[in-house]
Amino acid sequence: MEPSKVFFTDFRTAYFGESMPAKLKRLARTAGIGNIDMDGKFVAIKLHFGELGNISYLRPNYAKAIVDLVKELGGKPFLTDCNTMYPGSRKNALEHLECAWENGFTPLTVGCPVIIGDGLKGTDDIAVPVEGGEYTKEARIGRAVMDADVFISLTHFKGHEMTGFGGAIKNIGMGCGSRAGKKDQHSNGKPIIKEKKCRGCKTCLRECANNGLVFNEETRKMEVNLDNCVGCGRCLGACNFDAIDFAQDQAISTLNAKMAEYTKAVVQGRDCFHISLIVDVSPYCDCHAENDAPILPNIGMFASFDPVALDQACADACLKAEPIRDSVLGDHLHQHDFVDHHDHFKNTTPESEWETQLIHGEKIGLGTRQYELIKMGKK
Repeated sequence: MEPSKVFFTDFRTAYFGESMPAKLKRLARTAGIGNIDMDGKFVAIKLHFGELGNISYLRPNYAKAIVDLVKELGGKPFLTDCNTMYPGSRKNALEHLECAWENGFTPLTVGCPVIIGDGLKGTDDIAVPVEGGEYTKEARIGRAVMDADVFISLTHFKGHEMTGFGGAIKNIGMGCGSRAGKKDQHSNGKPIIKEKKCRGCKTCLRECANNGLVFNEETRKMEVNLDNCVGCGRCLGACNFDAIDFAQDQAISTLNAKMAEYTKAVVQGRDCFHISLIVDVSPYCDCHAENDAPILPNIGMFASFDPVALDQACADACLKAEPIRDSVLGDHLHQHDFVDHHDHFKNTTPESEWETQLIHGEKIGLGTRQYELIKMGKK
């Protein structure tokens, strides 16, 4: 396979020069986004709106730059993300939208609608076949994501406590999965009813097609019939009270492979384009309700048609960067008994692992790890 082209620009601007959003638009044009026919088409722009309390997510200004560019190309853009599997401020569409608005992503600020991809409770999804999938034959993807004609990922490249880093594959594969899809990637297990939180409302029962749930008339609580339950995760999205949980017991390498397969389900068969910004490189995911100091300096903006090559290029750029001393990574490297893994992400979270998502992505034809880095010139 030929190396994929990955385009790059740093965050430097001349005095009274080009703004950063304008520079991002120019990068996307230089990388070839204009070759995609967007005229009159629905264009999904997938990004992370940030958990409430976290301020390391991408600024809405970057999203607006891509929205404006899509409009210039004749497309009909919307920003999107899917609901989370865990309790927080983004577990249903109402709270998710309020979180997005509070973090600055409104139709007024970004210039387009904001749509939660898997609906009100995270159950509005579609089963998408995965070509060449080894772990997943059908990925549960938010319906609005799949209804779009063109797909663009806009990623905040940062550390992650499980997958080493959160890049394009994480943003797409995990991010576009419905609540059931996220469950599928994180766990092969079956639900657990948290009795103290269960209100006996039976809402989850209406979502179960396999008689996997039973209402205990004596305790007035739901119970799981382990013999019938298939672990589909539909009950998870149906519960309004966080009374249903799944153990996140998937091995990290398998989780990474599944993310790559979910990513392929999202991008296969349609025009796609991918952008990643290495800025405010927090040690952990933007899903946290807080963010620690960046572990690495701001590096730049990257764009490519290949999500695997894009993630590899971003990872390589991060591994070459000098760690910031006053950070989790800096603290670890200065501990006298710390084992240096010579990998900034693994040194930040030693139990994490990131290469599998790229190895498996390449194996299933999602993209290639071989890339040609092309630096965009000054305006």
